[in-house]
Amino acid sequence: MVRYRERVWPSVWFFVAGALVIPAVILVFTPINRTVGAMIAIALYVLVVAALVASSPVVEVSDRILRVGSARMPLAVTGDVTAYTTRADARRAAGPGLDARAWLCLRGWAGTSARVDVADPHDPVPYWLFSTRHPERLRDAIVAGRAEPRAE
Repeated sequence: MVRYRERVWPSVWFFVAGALVIPAVILVFTPINRTVGAMIAIALYVLVVAALVASSPVVEVSDRILRVGSARMPLAVTGDVTAYTTRADARRAAGPGLDARAWLCLRGWAGTSARVDVADPHDPVPYWLFSTRHPERLRDAIVAGRAEPRAE
């Protein structure tokens, strides 16, 4: 059962800014061939959009697993969960408050983040810090997933 799922998409402005590549490429290719320039510009914009979509991680909490991008952690080894609900708090956690051993999955287009401590004494990573647009809902899903008894 999935308790929480989100894809951390870029905001619309990233796609709009990426579209600026179209007139720039057309301008460069106009003296050579305007049609070829338009085709290259559109192809380049499609690549920009594909790169933005591909770099948007999925954050998911299921009954037993926390998944961020391609990384997975059992809920049984998650410790405290901190929700950074303001851009300033998230920036402080990723800047001066960052432990260099932490596992990171941060995206500049998401202003909030979450920190999940790793309670496994054999894991050298002290915590995960990752972008999420709804850190409080994520925290609640992790806490609820840990609290539910497991039938083995």
